[in-house]
Amino acid sequence: MKLGIIGRGAIGQYVLRQAQADGHEIAAMLLRSPHLPEAVAAMPGIACVDTVGDLPDDIEHMIDCAGHAALRSHGPAVLQRGIDLTTVSLGALADPALYDELEQSAAAGNARLHLASGAIGALDCLRAARVGNLHKVTYTGRKPPEGWRGSLAEKVLDLDRLTSGAAVHFSGTARDAAIDYPKNANVAAAVALAGIGFDNTAVQLIADADVNENIHEIVAEGAFGNFRFEVRGRALPDNPRSSALAAMSVISTLRDESGRIAF
Repeated sequence: MKLGIIGRGAIGQYVLRQAQADGHEIAAMLLRSPHLPEAVAAMPGIACVDTVGDLPDDIEHMIDCAGHAALRSHGPAVLQRGIDLTTVSLGALADPALYDELEQSAAAGNARLHLASGAIGALDCLRAARVGNLHKVTYTGRKPPEGWRGSLAEKVLDLDRLTSGAAVHFSGTARDAAIDYPKNANVAAAVALAGIGFDNTAVQLIADADVNENIHEIVAEGAFGNFRFEVRGRALPDNPRSSALAAMSVISTLRDESGRIAF
């Protein structure tokens, strides 16, 4: 496929390299205006633009790797142009107005918004279980104190003094977590969207000085029985704040969309 990528951070760079290795053509990069000169110099042959309207006409699929603000700014216009879009910015969908706008834009453009699973697994189990009586889902996100820098956790905890043990800095719904922690709660949003929704999914976020990984845990109960699932995720080498599994999930989604047989 001819692909375009939104964002040139660690996840965007990983997706670019791996998509090219899979035989796709990266035809465009959609970036913020200040980053265009550097991108043009670094990526000859790729159209580097700052608006959806300037994307080449033959783009078949866009991939959003740039966060909530980028999905909000560019997602509706991409879908209205009839271009399918894959995103890892699932937390942005906690905003009901944006959710509705993306859905209406996809309908208007006869396009689809694909949600990459991000840094968590077991979402297939949640999707299957919600067909019946899935009545309780809890997500717990645990990171070292450094992993919560720049988030609301800094107003709740003194991260510098948390040198041993663990402390909860958020307990509430997946919707509130996604809104309050836009750079840290995409996993909570993925769990909510796959399961019983933003307002019924319970979330705890923990700073833990005794771990050196990002740990994600889902506990679910329903008519199917119950399950507990845990991922201990590593970061991308280019950015300790970017999940390797989140980047890999984009490529996995892309392979499902382009393959003749999809899991």
